[in-house]
Amino acid sequence: MTVRKDTLFEQFFTPVRGWLVDEQAIRQQRDRIDWQAECDRIQQPDLQYPHYYHSQNFHGIEGGYLSPTAAVYYDPITQYALPPNETLVRQGLIDLIVGQPRRILDLGCGTGTTTLMLKRAFPAAEVIGLDLSPYMLVVAGEKARNAGLEIRWQHGQAEATPFSNTSFDLVTISLLFHETPPKIAQAILQESHRLLTVGGEIVILDGNQQTLRQLTWLQEIFEEPYIGEYAAESVAAWLGAAGFGAVQAQDWWWLHQLIHGTKPLISPDTSRQAVAGQTAPETNAAVDGMPAPAFSSPA
Repeated sequence: MTVRKDTLFEQFFTPVRGWLVDEQAIRQQRDRIDWQAECDRIQQPDLQYPHYYHSQNFHGIEGGYLSPTAAVYYDPITQYALPPNETLVRQGLIDLIVGQPRRILDLGCGTGTTTLMLKRAFPAAEVIGLDLSPYMLVVAGEKARNAGLEIRWQHGQAEATPFSNTSFDLVTISLLFHETPPKIAQAILQESHRLLTVGGEIVILDGNQQTLRQLTWLQEIFEEPYIGEYAAESVAAWLGAAGFGAVQAQDWWWLHQLIHGTKPLISPDTSRQAVAGQTAPETNAAVDGMPAPAFSSPA
């Protein structure tokens, strides 16, 4: 897909960029980091970047996320793309978590903003952030070190992770699905189901699909190659099809949506019949010889 020049995003952002972001600080950060050495340390050498990812522009950035420029500009741009306040919007995802997870996976973590918030919210948990861009992970790692937080950063695809079955209590996904083709988003949810313990939680923050369908000019402003396909679909329905139960979706500050689901105690084939609004099953008991989930509900 060829991205047209002079997009609405460029028309909006370029004239006021100098007022909104500290260009000098961004350039200093970009020039200070030895990107080759840092990426060599992080990236998986045998990973093949999928066409849907490396061939597109995201947020009006030439070449997508596979560059230092994308990594250092992501945070300054995103703070204006999540009204009314980025921290407040992301906190909504944290507040939806029911249990006390001991192992957390943040898929498509980008520069790690949500990942850091997860570690602060659950300091005893092992937290892993996974992303396809080693450049984004370099920035995420620097942010974690500056914050004094121990987080593991993993280079890889969210739809095909290197982790074993039922190895996480919580999977989170922030602002990823509007940047992926629907088939890939659905594959990521199937992978999330595989990774979660029985009774484990998934929480998703993304653009409000209903709002985007009604206001197509928003799709143009954000210049995302897959946002139109995303707006036409339903993440809640994808969750049910992937085998999740007790799926609950809610609007969040008009432009955003939050969705919560659990991996039920019934078989995957039966759970695919899950309907939004079902009562969640008890999650702390061992069933059919399987161990109890590695989290407990707060007192």
